[in-house]
Amino acid sequence: MTDTSIPSADPSVDEESAPAATDEAEETEAESGAREKKAPADSDLFRQSEIAADYVEGLLDILDYDGDIDELVSGGRPVVEVVGGRLQNLVGQRGATLEALQELARLAVFRQTGSPSRLLLDVGGYRAARRKELAAVARNAVEKVKEYGEPVRLEPMSAFERKCVHDVVNAMSGVESESEGVEPNRRIVVRPVAD
Repeated sequence: MTDTSIPSADPSVDEESAPAATDEAEETEAESGAREKKAPADSDLFRQSEIAADYVEGLLDILDYDGDIDELVSGGRPVVEVVGGRLQNLVGQRGATLEALQELARLAVFRQTGSPSRLLLDVGGYRAARRKELAAVARNAVEKVKEYGEPVRLEPMSAFERKCVHDVVNAMSGVESESEGVEPNRRIVVRPVAD
């Protein structure tokens, strides 16, 4: 029997940069060491963004959507940004369609390069706007934790969203955050730091 499975990306690759300390336990030391040794050069990362941009452009043509596509490297990872009108359908409810398109673009990169990609796809500035919303959610949770001294459990989030919240919480004193649960119901718990 032939294995026709497609390599699945590690959940942490959806995150903006290196995984938050609370999610690092899921990554073995061997994987971490391999990632550091095999860090692609900026030219390789830009090539990944070009491949993904070509794939996304093909999808836009099929759907008859207009959009400008930018390929770049940011924070040590390939990024493709699509801007234009009438793109909300490519984002979907709570970014679900965007996450699926990102996975398809990553698979397109994998097919051409043979290497998994940490590609980040953004459509219509959704991720930047969502990052701001999540920062407000994180600050609100921290205020509640500091006021009442009780843990606060947030709604389930994608890996990208959890990373955004972890970054904000970890930058504040007196509180800590950790992820709990299993996808797609993985969520963040913000709690006071034990004295």
